[in-house]
Amino acid sequence: MHIARRIGKRAPGTFATTTNRGIDMRNNTSELTDGDLRLFEDISTSIHAVKDFDEMLHLILYRIKMAFQVDGASIALHEPDQKEFFFIRTIEMEKHGRDADIEKMRFPDHRGIAGWVLRNNQTAVIPDTTEDERVLSFSDARDSDQIKSMICVPLRSQAGPIGVLYIVNKRKGTFPPKDTRLLEILSVTIAITIENSRLCGKLENYARFLEKENLRLKSEVQNRYERHGIIGSSTAMRRLYELIDKVIDAGITVLIQGETGTGKELVAKVIHYGGRYKDQPFISENCGALTDSLLESELFGHVKGAFTGAISDKKGLFELADGGAVMLDEIGEMPPNMQVKMLRVLQENEFRPVGGSVYKKVNVRIIACTNRNLEEEVEKGKFRQDLYYRINVFPINIPPLRKRREDIPLLANHFLEFFSEKYNRPKPILTADALDTLMGYDWPGNVRELQNEIERALTLARPDEDISAEHLSTSLRNAVNNGIIDEDLHLTLPETVTRVEKQMISRELEKAKMNRTHAARALGITRQGLLKKIKRYNLSF
Repeated sequence: MHIARRIGKRAPGTFATTTNRGIDMRNNTSELTDGDLRLFEDISTSIHAVKDFDEMLHLILYRIKMAFQVDGASIALHEPDQKEFFFIRTIEMEKHGRDADIEKMRFPDHRGIAGWVLRNNQTAVIPDTTEDERVLSFSDARDSDQIKSMICVPLRSQAGPIGVLYIVNKRKGTFPPKDTRLLEILSVTIAITIENSRLCGKLENYARFLEKENLRLKSEVQNRYERHGIIGSSTAMRRLYELIDKVIDAGITVLIQGETGTGKELVAKVIHYGGRYKDQPFISENCGALTDSLLESELFGHVKGAFTGAISDKKGLFELADGGAVMLDEIGEMPPNMQVKMLRVLQENEFRPVGGSVYKKVNVRIIACTNRNLEEEVEKGKFRQDLYYRINVFPINIPPLRKRREDIPLLANHFLEFFSEKYNRPKPILTADALDTLMGYDWPGNVRELQNEIERALTLARPDEDISAEHLSTSLRNAVNNGIIDEDLHLTLPETVTRVEKQMISRELEKAKMNRTHAARALGITRQGLLKKIKRYNLSF
């Protein structure tokens, strides 16, 4: 069935009209019958019962075709930007036995019956197409000969007209006025349904776009630093990356502060190896691991005979790292007398080897790390204030793992890949209850503790077994299970609610042996509500 139109004079009585205010039913010549009401019910059922949009329109048009006793029905939507109509669904004449190529047809919006309906916002009733000049001759004469009569109804939404609804060829007699009125009533429901489907489609596309964009950005951020071992794409970690970007080529002194296990040395390496100093030496020393004399010798070197056992001159780390960087780990534990000597290195860029009499000039970047609060140490008199000011030129604070819980799945997956490859075994997956337990733990040992936990769980699990909560350490599970809400977890209210819901859902499903109906009843929600939460939290059982 091909439908096209030509603007021309109309014969009197060839169309019925409606206004923008709706349909006036006061002039009905007959009341609605039981069959009419059943049609409305069938259309409503089709809209709500069928999820597939194309299938839904097919069913609606089929029921219209049967109820109005016509040969065919179709819907053409309007594209204002393209100034065109295009068919989206057709119930073709029975003799064809299939949908014709009309669904691929596009035509200008200023021509024919559809163009007239669009401009006048009125229904067009054509009792005899051979007497109406708005109906064009079609390239397929067979189809055009078969179109004897039609009704074309505008489809309107709040934003304006969105298309037209056709029915063609009344099988017996002509179209009564009631057919027009019924179609105009049905057109409102059909238009709303189409518009809602369009909006849902836009929202789904936008949601998919946002999801892909989020993954792209996370991957982009992650790839910049993952080769150095930093894993994380949370807001806190993105702020950390921004600071690293600012200082990576600056060459100034950096103070990295963070709790034990947060990865201070990794950040120091990123700063050094990611910038213009990457080809220069990078040497680290733990200031709390050596005595005063040994630490001084390690940092500044010594001359022959400086002390018993000094049988030759020895270069210190500062001299060896000239042109590069020295990382002073746990600088907060540096002995007081060494703090004075470090101050001179930072002020004058020179040092004197143990037992030596000549100062040596050096160009070294200092990257200091500590898990202590140096401001508090200064107030207590345990750390020199002038040295603190010298090393606190560009402070970087690494967030603890409990402040960036959204990175836990990324980290856990990274460690699973690493240890699976290390031990030459298939990489397992973390079950929902295991991930929930990991997300609920406070991690006082931070990333290092998580790494050890994953390695332990992988060792306990069989090669063909996924890692569940049972494979995690007892102390970790007890810490999580003994208190769903723990003030020490520093959670926001939404994070706490999410955590409680996930734990309660997992617990009730386990009790109900995965029977979602029983679990939903125990939780006091509907089964559909439970399914939505399972999907929202990406729980797998």
